[in-house]
Amino acid sequence: MNAILLLKSQHLEVSELFERFESSDGRAGKIKIFEQIADALAVHAAIEEHKFYPLVRERDTEREIEEAYDEHLEIKKLLVDCMRSTDAPGFDGKVAALKGAVEHHVAEEQDELFPKVRRLLDADTLEAIGQLMEAEAATLIEAGEPRKNVKVALEPPQPNV
Repeated sequence: MNAILLLKSQHLEVSELFERFESSDGRAGKIKIFEQIADALAVHAAIEEHKFYPLVRERDTEREIEEAYDEHLEIKKLLVDCMRSTDAPGFDGKVAALKGAVEHHVAEEQDELFPKVRRLLDADTLEAIGQLMEAEAATLIEAGEPRKNVKVALEPPQPNV
């Protein structure tokens, strides 16, 4: 699958999970949906950081890539806080803050980064990157509970020079 289409489908999936979380009643149901959100975000962030961002980093996208890494750091901090707070008061509010950060990140990627990447890379290249991303996503999902592997690095990976 084309890398951008894969990422957009993941964006949609997470958006739908947030909607299900908000409309869910019981605590146990909310926690189960949150775990799905956390796993989806963990996989999404990993494949973007390991495959997509390094492979699409160009002079014309440098600003957007750096901002995306910064946003990922914030999202991961919020995600870890939510995972530690599932039984605490204010859990729903923390998930709402996570949703806001994710929505902001998604909007910037779809409005700014993806159009630039489409201009820089041809369809075959985007397909090849997508295949690498799908393979890593499958490995992460197969290992189980990707959310438990979320790492909050203080510095984004440096470009290969």
